[in-house]
Amino acid sequence: MKRLSFFTLLFAAVFATFAIAPAFLPKPFEAYSLMKVADVLDVFTPLVLIPLYWVLYQVEDRCVPGLKENMFFLLFVAFWVEGHGMHLAANSIGHYLTSMTGSDVFKLAFFYDEVLSHYLWHTGVAGLSALIIVRQWRNPFFEERSFVGVTALAGVLYGISYFLITIEGATIWLGVPFAVLAALAVAIWGRKDLAQRPLMLFFLIAYLTATVLFAGWGIYWGGLPEFSQVGIID
Repeated sequence: MKRLSFFTLLFAAVFATFAIAPAFLPKPFEAYSLMKVADVLDVFTPLVLIPLYWVLYQVEDRCVPGLKENMFFLLFVAFWVEGHGMHLAANSIGHYLTSMTGSDVFKLAFFYDEVLSHYLWHTGVAGLSALIIVRQWRNPFFEERSFVGVTALAGVLYGISYFLITIEGATIWLGVPFAVLAALAVAIWGRKDLAQRPLMLFFLIAYLTATVLFAGWGIYWGGLPEFSQVGIID
């Protein structure tokens, strides 16, 4: 279980890297200049993160998931991968459509890039975390206690990343209510022996962090605008 605490930190760090780094890698990819370095990095996002989700979902070897749980896992992975892949392609192509603003092809690419893909992708993000929370609630550890400090650090890091992708992805109607409800659910149903349920503790801290950031951002701006809308990023 102590190794699981450190694994949550690894997961949060990798999630943050793939969520944030592409915004700072706009240079053309030398081997194929139509792509950007960010696009190349993003190709690897599901290839790295989905296996990490699988490890968290397993909880430990003795807690073998059943058919129903596996079906839900595959469903949310499908949402995650389809949304991410749609976003990657539409966003990359959209850079070359700025001269066609207002055209049907521009509108369609924008819809795939900024609306449908984000909601599919973030449904997968929310669904997988909810499934992992439920799995951990049903399968607590009893032999030893987790490293609470490590788990808390991981939770804060993931919460910041979740806040960032929700705001810039403009999925606030999905992301904000889910963060609040997930934090409340874990606080109510898992408040006892959270040290024996490190994944629930991880997501509790994560979604509390995100909720506080949503609240602060909303108060400061009088709403929840994207970072690009207020000039923080291009």
